[in-house]
Amino acid sequence: MRQLPIWAGVVLFTAVAATAAQPARVREHNPGWVAPATANAKKNPLPDTPDLKAGGKRVFHARCSMCHGDDALGTERGPDLTQHDVQKQSDGALFWKITSGNTRTGMPTFSFLPEAQRWQLVMHVRGHARTP
Repeated sequence: MRQLPIWAGVVLFTAVAATAAQPARVREHNPGWVAPATANAKKNPLPDTPDLKAGGKRVFHARCSMCHGDDALGTERGPDLTQHDVQKQSDGALFWKITSGNTRTGMPTFSFLPEAQRWQLVMHVRGHARTP
């Protein structure tokens, strides 16, 4: 097996150490990612009930918290969902984003989830709105 020259090992170690030493940055919401007007106009068809909200919380923790954090405040992998620019979007826009994803930002598509679960996720995200 060939060994790396010592200088290559030092460079690699330095790069890894420098990356690890950087503080985790919370990914910013992408304001350029806009839902089409037809999606934006959709209303959440589910009633606002404790059972449905609890279901949204379960789905969020199973599918979303690894990127957006348990508290939806974001991580280096996903934006803070409590931000005003996220919360001011319509339910239809949030549903569309959950459904379609955005490969350029690393947001996966969740179109495989039943429609009701995606609407429950919208309800859960709404429950994390910051109060001014």
